[in-house]
Amino acid sequence: MKILLKNAKILTMKNPEIFDGHIVINDERISYIGKVLPTGIFDQVIDCENNLIMPGFKNAHTHSAMTFLRSKADDSSLHDWLFNEIFPREANLREGCVKELTKVALLEYLSSGITAVLDQYFFPQEFAETCKEFGFRSVSLGMYDKDSRPVEEVLRLVKEYNVPSSIATFVIGMHSEYTGTDEMFEATDKLLKETRLPFYTHLSETKSETEECIKRRKMTPMEYFDSLHFFDNGGAIFHGVYLSSHDIEIIKKHDVTVVTNPSSNMKLASGIADIKTLLNSGVNVALGTDGPASNNALDMFREMYLVTGLQKLRNMDPVSIPAFEVLKMATVNGSKAMGLVDADVLEVGKFADLIMIDMSRPSMQPINNIISNLVYSGSKDCVKMTMIGGKILYRDGQFFVGEDIKEIYKKVQSLTEELNVIK
Repeated sequence: MKILLKNAKILTMKNPEIFDGHIVINDERISYIGKVLPTGIFDQVIDCENNLIMPGFKNAHTHSAMTFLRSKADDSSLHDWLFNEIFPREANLREGCVKELTKVALLEYLSSGITAVLDQYFFPQEFAETCKEFGFRSVSLGMYDKDSRPVEEVLRLVKEYNVPSSIATFVIGMHSEYTGTDEMFEATDKLLKETRLPFYTHLSETKSETEECIKRRKMTPMEYFDSLHFFDNGGAIFHGVYLSSHDIEIIKKHDVTVVTNPSSNMKLASGIADIKTLLNSGVNVALGTDGPASNNALDMFREMYLVTGLQKLRNMDPVSIPAFEVLKMATVNGSKAMGLVDADVLEVGKFADLIMIDMSRPSMQPINNIISNLVYSGSKDCVKMTMIGGKILYRDGQFFVGEDIKEIYKKVQSLTEELNVIK
């Protein structure tokens, strides 16, 4: 399939420059970007009408199938929310549930301009298969579970999915230090040594979590995982709200990404991560929505606005994080966190994972600075088209995923009513 996107404003994200030009896509990859209109035969020609083409957003931390818990357990502390509301309901999940629940999340990602996610949840193979069916790019955490995913099963998933050009891949992770057991740590160590993959986990999300780890282990969570050598191959931590200066040194040493989740941390009153210090220290910082149970939206525009707004307030400094740096967090930095080296920027040879921003939306007008408009006034209703691997999956309010959207909603509502009964 050869597609021409003509008459576009183009933001490659290699730098802040925006230029008028054209893009050619051959099958799943970009074959031309330039100011000269290409000639030849194309299977599809799309006149972008001076709308903006840019890389899709990368949601570097989420729990997609938590859609059934959206707006179900709000206005609680993290501990009460997790242990009294979320865990008891998640115990009801069974085979087949994650597949259906994931579909609603994928629709929201597409309509929000998100072209890839790093997901951590139950039944990860169901999630990966659903993403493959939709044509949605994903990275899943392969986590040891003594009942459902022994070491051999996680290794099988890695071998099966981590093949060239795979749209769904696996890395190694675990939920957190505070939910871990010696058995889990030993199994995870085996997985990391066997696969040499990066490691991912929730870390220092709350003050109490960090303090309790220090009491229990005489170390911060970051120091503890470092003592286990879990980050020797890099990886990412989710949240990182309460990091010490020594934690940041460890993060730098192993080139670990900090994935900040401003909406979730704000809603659960967990705190505000010190993103300015992390960036000034040279740490790669990416953005995530967290799950629809704690956010409750899967919207990167909201995350961009909040991450910069909260930093300005935290530091009492209106220039804490410039708009282009925020946009990098939502795109390029997220790609690095997920290991998606071929989906970070718009460039010949890279995957055609891109979005079209409708410049005629009121929030994008008038045009003084497009990048600032994206970060400070943009919203998901500005997303006109989402393409992944050269395939248009969302355009002008329509989804092209091979399924009836109303049927998806119907099945998910039925599952939600069933699963939300605490036994």
